[in-house]
Amino acid sequence: MLLILFLLLIISPFAFSFAKWYRRYRRRKVFIDKIPGPPSMPILGHTLKLFRSAEHSWNYFQLQNRTFYPLYKLWNAFVPLVGLISPDDIEVLLSSKKHMEKSKVYNWMQGWLGTGLLTSKGSKWHYRRKLLTPAFHFGILQQFSKTIIEQSDLLVERLGDECDKSFTVLDPIVADFTLHTICETAMGTKLDKTDKSVTEYIQAIYDIGQVLIHRVGRPWLFFEFFYKFTTLRKLEMKLIKILHTFSRSVIENRQQFFNETITRPNNTSKAKERMALLDLLISVKNNGAIIDDEGIREEVDTFMFEGHDTTASGILFALLLLSNHSDVQEKICREIKEVMGYSKRQFTFSDLQNMQYLEMVIKECLRLFPSVPLIARTTESDLMTASGYVIPADTIVHVHIYGLHHHPLIYPDPEKFDPERFSPENSKGRHPFAYIPFSAGPRNCIGQRFAMLELKSAVAAIIRNFILLPVESPNDVPFILHFVLKSTRTTNVKLRRRT
Repeated sequence: MLLILFLLLIISPFAFSFAKWYRRYRRRKVFIDKIPGPPSMPILGHTLKLFRSAEHSWNYFQLQNRTFYPLYKLWNAFVPLVGLISPDDIEVLLSSKKHMEKSKVYNWMQGWLGTGLLTSKGSKWHYRRKLLTPAFHFGILQQFSKTIIEQSDLLVERLGDECDKSFTVLDPIVADFTLHTICETAMGTKLDKTDKSVTEYIQAIYDIGQVLIHRVGRPWLFFEFFYKFTTLRKLEMKLIKILHTFSRSVIENRQQFFNETITRPNNTSKAKERMALLDLLISVKNNGAIIDDEGIREEVDTFMFEGHDTTASGILFALLLLSNHSDVQEKICREIKEVMGYSKRQFTFSDLQNMQYLEMVIKECLRLFPSVPLIARTTESDLMTASGYVIPADTIVHVHIYGLHHHPLIYPDPEKFDPERFSPENSKGRHPFAYIPFSAGPRNCIGQRFAMLELKSAVAAIIRNFILLPVESPNDVPFILHFVLKSTRTTNVKLRRRT
């Protein structure tokens, strides 16, 4: 009898939890089953088709994006996923102030990013967003433009050594440029170009993304109890150590400068003229804001990742596209001459703002190759979509930005590279959620104007100095499922000096 009572005491909590989970699962399944989707297997659902190699997973998602409109469902074992492609449905989700929590996959990034602006939710997200917004004010952007333009000129110098080679691998060069740019502007820290930790940091960001995507495809690794004993977990911890060592060195460097220079009375006014994001964080912490050293580290890791990896992706695919479209290169060149005359002087912020055709080109590049191809939310309560389906509470919802940007119902001949899509005339009347390379709604990208300025500066400087010749077609790029749009191959072009 005692043994039976003992077993009941042990089993009862598990039985209660299972019953609670099963009731919630059954309710969700009623709504999810009404949403269209591909045939699935019992229990496993679409898991075996969803998650094989990262390249296969990407292709599988894109197949569903082309097949189903406006939305579809997939099952990762007992976990439902709903994919949105229609701008009407995407608007309902992203414009809501209720369904703002990222999907549970983002929780796995917290070992690296903590609960910074990308991964936080609720009152913490609202507080941090308000705290950080001044660091991306238009006036701050103008002040940083000189550094961005200087870094673009250094990029041109480096690419000058690549001229007349059979081809140039752009990836490490561009990643180095974007990392130096975000550190020197938002972090106020100049990196040592000979420091091996820079290369290690860039590689570690790619590798940790692969670790997290690998975990997504294995439902048993959703449970921390199983995951913590795997070699994957050991690799993740090793990568986090590399990433945190680098970010903390940036913080310590700036903290020392801040203490020695900015806090002096005779330098305060000068410092305020160019308040970097990291300076702002240190300053508000010293003035009693609700953020500690760990909170600063969270935001530095978040913005160094988002501020360099996504921008590097945008630049790489823009250069790949331009290498295959000499006519667009020449139009950009003519616009540069119209703005600059025949002067060889450095660009200014105003010059870049006046390059409207260049902006159309970059927008079209980001339509075809959005740096963040997929974002995910978790519904807080039942969500009624514009297309008439109910997505139940606590469901992971994927917003397929790549699928949206490539759908023929939204963009006729969607694979064609046509910057004229973004002329004022052709943009008129377009659905506001039909083009969202920087997400949209309350949780849109806080640094999108910074990113656009960096993209314009880098591309304008390169086209001003070089002719890009094709090595491969953008239509042949094999993509992989990752947090940032990435290929299985390097980005290769030929460079010829423009005279």
